Amino acid sequence: MNSEEARFQMTKKHHKSTFLKAKKQGKMDLDFIPLCDFIAETKEFFTASCCAGRIALVGLGKNETKKESAFHRKWHRKVTLKEVKEGIDSFNGEVLWLKQEPFIFHIGTNSLENSTRILAACERAGTKRAGIKVAKKGKFLVEMVGTHNINIPLKEGTEIIDEKFLKYLVKKANEKFSVNKKALKKLEKEFKKSLK
Repeated sequence: MNSEEARFQMTKKHHKSTFLKAKKQGKMDLDFIPLCDFIAETKEFFTASCCAGRIALVGLGKNETKKESAFHRKWHRKVTLKEVKEGIDSFNGEVLWLKQEPFIFHIGTNSLENSTRILAACERAGTKRAGIKVAKKGKFLVEMVGTHNINIPLKEGTEIIDEKFLKYLVKKANEKFSVNKKALKKLEKEFKKSLK
């Protein structure tokens, strides 16, 4: 085994250990566990960070920068209008956004050839946003992101939308959350066929 391969195996072992620990502690998104279990047992691939998607209320400061942002409420499932309203009413910061975020997933591998296999599988599964994020000798990292999302401000000092529109937004966020889950399942099915 050359030093490049040894480095890759060490990286893979580290990520597998991190995944198994997160799974044991109940910190893994349940929707990702079957796919991460599968990839952990392959020879040439590993999983890095992932999120199966969520609906959130995110508080921002005056400049609305990522540095200032904080989750006010966060759900890895569909939400009710009552939950969202309670979150809005209890927020006393500057600006509050409703975000329905898609899945984000990273798969590591040891070669450009394997990276292109991942990208081809993404294409077949209909995942449009995928690309190589890291390209080093012996370590390639492919990022894939779902395309179903909503980002909209709800409050800036005072509430800026009415209840009728909020009801519509919650309905759309839940619909997109369901579509996101289906897209993730398609990706899982394709990877299980293509990355053995």
